[in-house]
Amino acid sequence: MTHFDAMEYPYASRRMTTYAKNGMVATSQPLAAQAGLDILKKGGNAIDAAIATAACLTVVEPTGNGIGSDAFALVWTNGKLHGLNASGPAPQAISIEAVKAAGHETMPAYGWIPVTVPGAPAAWAELSRRFGRLPLADVLKPAIEYAENGYPLSPTLARYWAAAFNKYSQVLSGEEFAPWFATFAPDGRPPKAGEIWRSPGHAETLRQIAETGAESFYRGELAEKIDAFSRQCGGFLRKEDLAAYRPEWVKPISVNYRGYDVWEIPPNGQGLVALIALNILKGFAFGEKETVDTYHKQIEAMKLAFADGFRYITQQDKMSVTVGELLSDRYADERRHLIGERALMPEPGDPRSSGTVYLATADGEGNMVSFIQSNYMGFGSGIVVPGTGIALQNRGHNFSLDPAHDNRLEPGKKTYHTIIPGFLTKDGKAVGPFGVMGGFMQPQGHVQVVMNTVDFHLNPQAALDAPRWQWLEGKTVEVERHFPEHIALALEQKGHRIKWGSFSSNFGRGQIIWRDENGVLIGGTDMRTDGCVAAW
Repeated sequence: MTHFDAMEYPYASRRMTTYAKNGMVATSQPLAAQAGLDILKKGGNAIDAAIATAACLTVVEPTGNGIGSDAFALVWTNGKLHGLNASGPAPQAISIEAVKAAGHETMPAYGWIPVTVPGAPAAWAELSRRFGRLPLADVLKPAIEYAENGYPLSPTLARYWAAAFNKYSQVLSGEEFAPWFATFAPDGRPPKAGEIWRSPGHAETLRQIAETGAESFYRGELAEKIDAFSRQCGGFLRKEDLAAYRPEWVKPISVNYRGYDVWEIPPNGQGLVALIALNILKGFAFGEKETVDTYHKQIEAMKLAFADGFRYITQQDKMSVTVGELLSDRYADERRHLIGERALMPEPGDPRSSGTVYLATADGEGNMVSFIQSNYMGFGSGIVVPGTGIALQNRGHNFSLDPAHDNRLEPGKKTYHTIIPGFLTKDGKAVGPFGVMGGFMQPQGHVQVVMNTVDFHLNPQAALDAPRWQWLEGKTVEVERHFPEHIALALEQKGHRIKWGSFSSNFGRGQIIWRDENGVLIGGTDMRTDGCVAAW
C-alpha cells in the first residue's frame, strides 16, 4: 500500500477521506450507498452490496443507467480477481445494409436502432449466483421500495435530469419515445431537486427480476414485452436475442505500473486504452504533479492510446491485433518515442510491426467489487418499454458502418464499450476498486487517478478532487476551471489547444476504496456528484 501525503493538497477541501473497518460502499447517490451498506449489515457480503447498490442506482440515478443497461464488474474474493462482461451483442436481425436502408450513414444515437441486448439484470443474477450470500429477492428489495414509494431528487441528479429532458424534448419526436416522457416527466416537466419521483412499473419489473433470477427479463414476460414494443416500433431486437444472452466471465488484463498491477476488463471495453497509456507513461519519471512536463506527457500518452483504441477495440475475437501486442513493452517503447516537446496529432500504430454509474464495495472479510453500469449518453436510447420502467441503452451507437473497420456493425457482435471498472493490486494482494464514469473520459480518469495515487501519493479523496483534463480530439484538451492557469498557458505554448470547461462539462465522477496493510478501508467519493461513502 502506498504512503499517502497529508490533507494539504489544495484541491481536496470539499470532502474528507472516509475510514472504516467492517464495510464500505462508495457511489454517486447517498441513497444507493446506504442501501448497499444496509445489505452488508444484514449479513450480505461485498458482492451482495454491489448488486443492491447497482439495482438501486437504476431508480435513484436514472440519468446515467437503467434496468436496460449494460454492466461490467471486477470481483476480488478468496485472493483472486474475477472479471464479468455483461455487455450485450447487436440483434441478429441488424446489419450495416439494414441501417443504411433506414436512411442512416452513421449509427444513430436514439431510437431502437442503437439498442443492443441489455446485460445489467443478467449481471446481478450471475454475481448473486456465483458469489452472493443473500437471496437476490432480499438484495433487490431496497431498489424496489424506492421505485414503489419514491424518493426526493438530489441537486446534481436534478440538474442532469433537466438537461436530458430539454435535449430529449428537441430530438425525440416519434411515438416510440412517448413512454420515456410518461415515465421520467409525468407532469410534462422534469422533477426538481427535493421533489418526489416514483415509478411503479419500475418496481414491478425489479420484483420480477428478483423473483425469477432475471429469467423473466430474458426468457419470460418481460422479454415478451420488450419484443412486442420493438416490433411495434420497427426495432431489430427480438426475444430470441434476449433468450440467447448470457454474461461472460473473462480474465482481467493488466499492466504493472511502478510495482502496482492495474487491472481492467478486456475488450470490448475501453479499459485497454488506460493500460496502453500507463504502459507508455511508466517509461518516464515524474517528480512533481503540478508541472507542464507531467501534464504534457500524460496528454500525449492518452492521445496515442485512444488512437489505437478507436482503431482496434471491438469484440475481442474480432480485433485485428491482440491485447498482448498492444500492451507489449516493445510497442510501448515505440509509442513513447513519439512524444516530444510539442503536441502531436494522434495516429494509430501497428503493434504487429517490429449517462454511467460507478460503485465500489468492500466488506470486512476481504471481498471487494468494482462495478460499473450504464445506459450511455445519459438516459440512453430514449426508449422505455411501456409500463415497465425499462430504459434501454444505446450502446450500438459506437458501431461503425464502415465494412473495413474492426468495430463494424455485425449481427450478434459486441461494440466498443466505454464503461470500465478498475482495480489495483500490489504483490498479489488487493489494494482496491476504483473507477471514473463518463463516456470517453473514463480511461483518462483512470490514468489520472492511478498516477495521483502511485506517483504523487494522494489519498483517495485528494486523488479524486484533483483538477482533471480530458483530451477531446486532435490537439484539443479541455481542462477544469480549477486547473492551474499557468500550466494551461504553458501547454498552449507546446501546441495544445486548451479549452476551459464549463459547469456542464463531463470530467467524470469517480469512487475509490483502498484497503491498507492493517485491513482498514479508505474511501473517497467525487466532489463532482452527489456521492457518498457509506461505512461502518
